[in-house]
Amino acid sequence: MESKDNWDLVIEPKTSLFDLKLKEVWKYRDLLVLFVRRDFVAAYKQTILGPVWHFIQPIFTTLIFTLVFGKIAGIPTDGIPSLLFYMSGITLWNYFSACLSSTSNTFLSNAGIFGKVYFPRLISPLSTVVSNLVKFGIQFLLLLGFMIYFGIVDGNFHFGYSWLLIPVLVIMMAMMGLGLGIIISSMTTKYRDLNVLLGFGVQLLMYATPVAYPMSFLRSKSYAAWIQWNPLSPILEAFRYALFGQGTVDVFHLAYSFVFIVVILFIGLLMFNKVEKTFMDTV
Repeated sequence: MESKDNWDLVIEPKTSLFDLKLKEVWKYRDLLVLFVRRDFVAAYKQTILGPVWHFIQPIFTTLIFTLVFGKIAGIPTDGIPSLLFYMSGITLWNYFSACLSSTSNTFLSNAGIFGKVYFPRLISPLSTVVSNLVKFGIQFLLLLGFMIYFGIVDGNFHFGYSWLLIPVLVIMMAMMGLGLGIIISSMTTKYRDLNVLLGFGVQLLMYATPVAYPMSFLRSKSYAAWIQWNPLSPILEAFRYALFGQGTVDVFHLAYSFVFIVVILFIGLLMFNKVEKTFMDTV
């Protein structure tokens, strides 16, 4: 008798660098949700305050920024209350830095499970981006609460069509963090000292991004163009404009940021696809 096996799933080696198999990520969406839940629970297991830390960190950081950059340095905030100006920048920056830091350690932190079970490896960095989105949502609610308070006190609460930009800008930040993160993750399988470089590199990048100052403050500075060509700068400026209706949105530089993100994400996917075939030999 002639028998024929009918398999529900056939796992085959990737034959091309461009064989990304992104459809498999959607098939394993349940695993993505499971990883997000795992990350969120593991982060606060055996902690006293739990998710409250997401309120404490931006509040204290905002107070320090207000004191140092607002009171001591006297940097203007484009007519936006100092507390709201700094908290909005910190909230979006925290999301980007968390996505970048988490995804940059994908291969090293998941070597154990990658070597035992098959699933699309891209699920792991995507899950960290989504779990960090939950943390961003908590901090954004805090920011919204302060905006409502200042709106009641000052009678000036901006809400308009510009708010539709916010999800787009958040996705752009997420994709930037994911793209850079998986590039660094692919390289750290051979060069471990990149993790050390990333730690203070993110801090330095924050000062090259208008988190603690508006772009209008730099217009007369010789280095303003360098800050403007930072692909994160137009996103942060547009985020503040969407929230408060003040500042400027540079469509050209925002389009540049979008193109930069697409290129970085594509390069990151190619590098990730290449390294995942052989990383167990180098980790």
